[in-house]
Amino acid sequence: QVYLVESGGGLALPGGSLRLTCEASGLTHGLTHLGWFRQAPGKEREFVAAISVSGDFEEYADPVKGRFRISRGYGEETVILQMNSLKSEDTATYLCAAKYRGGSVSVIRQYSYWGQGTQVTVSS
Repeated sequence: QVYLVESGGGLALPGGSLRLTCEASGLTHGLTHLGWFRQAPGKEREFVAAISVSGDFEEYADPVKGRFRISRGYGEETVILQMNSLKSEDTATYLCAAKYRGGSVSVIRQYSYWGQGTQVTVSS
């Protein structure tokens, strides 16, 4: 079992920044990618960004390219999502997820483990 805990959500002004952190624990051996997804009320869950555990691969959804950056924190079990130039449409619950080798990093069903999520609200 792998456990994922997100932190760092909150309220930000349009144009502002927030930094989300996801910490993985448990049987993390074998995981190959950590990803961030988001889900707004009444909308489907969507891919935001993903990074390989080795740190040599990153992928971003088009709406966040150039504004968000995913990185590994200290140790393989931590992943950070730095969100800059926030927009109201970024408002959502952000969830961390972990997957094993195989399949696209942007596909929800490829991920085996999920965190509970952290709320991000962008509003003036």
